[in-house]
Order: sequence, then C-alpha cells, then structure tokens
Amino acid sequence: MSLPIAPFQYMVGLPAKFVDNVKIMFITHDNLIKENLRLKADQLVLRAQLQRLLAIESENNYLKALLQSSRQVKGKTLIAELLAVTSEPFVNQVILDKGAKDGVYVGQPVLDASGVMGQVTQAGPITSRVLLVNDPRSGIAVQNARNGVRAIATGDSYSGKVKLMYVPKTADIRESDVFVTSGLGDHYPEGYPVGKVLKVEKDPTHQFATIYLQPSAHLDSSRQVLLVWYQKNA
Repeated sequence: MSLPIAPFQYMVGLPAKFVDNVKIMFITHDNLIKENLRLKADQLVLRAQLQRLLAIESENNYLKALLQSSRQVKGKTLIAELLAVTSEPFVNQVILDKGAKDGVYVGQPVLDASGVMGQVTQAGPITSRVLLVNDPRSGIAVQNARNGVRAIATGDSYSGKVKLMYVPKTADIRESDVFVTSGLGDHYPEGYPVGKVLKVEKDPTHQFATIYLQPSAHLDSSRQVLLVWYQKNA
C-alpha cells in the first residue's frame, strides 16, 4: 500500500524542501556578501600597512643618508624634524622641533642629506625657524667646485630656485657646474653643495650674467634635517 501513495508523499514534501533550499541559498548568499565585504576591508588595511611600510623604509633610507652626511661634518650635529612650513607667499621658511633648550642658535646652518637647507633665524625655547636657501632674503657665500669662482647665492621668490648675484659675464660658469659653500662668512661649513647651474644667460644689455641654480637640498620634501654647530670663531 505504501508504493501507490509514495508519489503523493513526495509531492507533499516538495514545497517544504524547496523552501529549505531557498533559505539555504539566501543564507549562503548573505554569508558570501559578508565575507566579500570583510575581505575588501582586510585588503584595504593591508594596503594601508604596505604604504606605511614603504614610507618607513623610505624614511629609514633617508635617515641613513642623513647620518652619513653628519659624519662628514666636523663638530656637533643634531637631527631635527620639520613641524610646519610657512604658507605666506614669497616666504620660504620652516619650523623645526628643536630650540634653545637643545642649544640651537640664530645663524646656525641647517643641512639635509643632499646639501644646504638654510640657516636658523629665530630660536625659541623648544622650536626654531629656518630661512631656506631659496628665500629672497637668504644669502650664501659659494664657489664653483670646478674652478673656484666665488659668488653670492640668494633665493628667487618666483621660481623657487637659487640665483647668483653680480657675476660678470666673463666669468667661467657653465651649465651643470656645482656650487658649494665657500666657508666665508662664518656661517656655513666649507664644501657643502648648494646647487647645480640650470641656466646661464648673458644679455648684452645687462652688466652681469643671469645664473640660476637648482638647490641641492630637497627643500620641498625633506622631513628630517641636520643642525650643525659651526663657527670659525668658536
């Protein structure tokens, strides 16, 4: 007797099985969506961690270069970090996290791993203000590393570069020449890169040549700098 009624029992149970299958399908779909969202979140976290690791690696490499640069300086040095950048137009200054309590003084030279950054113009108790070499109020005694020609380098507010002042048109200065600190003026140690010649213009209507340098220091990207205790009369 069970054989004839088996198809009817199967038909009666079919809707319940269908409902159960649909429930399982929706539950599986929800689980897949949740897992997908979790995996995307994990992926974002891992990407952020990777970017942070890359930044730390870059910073470590820069610090190694900065420490290597500090070994070439005779006398005391101290690594400082940038706290802020002045946002005023045509003013190129930065704020450091070291001040008078650390021995920082007005006129102190500031370097990075590649060259001269500038000098301290204000020394507060815990912070200090640095005038960068591309500020128009800056002035550095420099000389050509190739032939020793001396000049004064000052900042150019419009281009953000460094230019040489009052250089005769007959001076032997070429593009790609490197100018370094001459050591004159009792502010900067001798022999540190200031900039490479980008352009030399000799206008017949002007008495002096127009010469622009690309600063050697990474003025727009350096986060750590080197404070140097250097005074000839000290």
